[in-house]
Amino acid sequence: MPLTVRKRTPHRTKQEFVYRTLRRAIMQCELAPGERLVIDELARRLGVSAIPVREALQTLQSEGLVLNVPHVGATVAPISRESIIEVFTVLEGLEVVAAREAARRASAEDVDGLGEIVEGMDRAMAADRYEEWADLNTRFHLALSRLAGMPMLHEMMERVLDHWDRVRRFYFAGVLSHRLEQAQQEHHALVGALRGKDARALEEILRVHNQGAMAAYTVYLQGQAHVDHGATARPA
Repeated sequence: MPLTVRKRTPHRTKQEFVYRTLRRAIMQCELAPGERLVIDELARRLGVSAIPVREALQTLQSEGLVLNVPHVGATVAPISRESIIEVFTVLEGLEVVAAREAARRASAEDVDGLGEIVEGMDRAMAADRYEEWADLNTRFHLALSRLAGMPMLHEMMERVLDHWDRVRRFYFAGVLSHRLEQAQQEHHALVGALRGKDARALEEILRVHNQGAMAAYTVYLQGQAHVDHGATARPA
């Protein structure tokens, strides 16, 4: 069970420390989907009692990141087709609303800032620095949502992008590595539409962007299911 433990800051409670450590490990796929979460083992590794671990797992379960499986115990929630569809459907809805306001409110300097992020993504992609590209991608989408001037929407975007980051880490080789060029074209198109204050074009590009990503992941999962089924059904 790989688990990076960062130094606990003095002001955090033990429960918060455990929660943040486990949540980060789940989102970064250090704790893989389906992995068992043994309370006593986690308590030993984190240097705490079982109580804050149990409380943290309950919080993570309420967020849908941990499941309590009968006769097994707590496990990291799987990344299912349904959960991927939910991530991109919610992203699309939030970004369409954000883009509508951003087109009205964004200044030339705001658009230039987004353009600089996309240029950084171009350089990262050309140099095969994929983690840097993904970090900049998150920055781009958060910056776009911030331009809407809606704090609640922005907070929701942060949470959904956390879930996207988990999906892309787990399926990077099978999906995202093949979509980078198309995704970058769409990012450039978004900046162009925002510069022209074309809200309708922004909404359409965002729908294509999110639906294209969702389709790529679901098609990949279907292919994997066929491979697994074939391997299971193949006669000895």
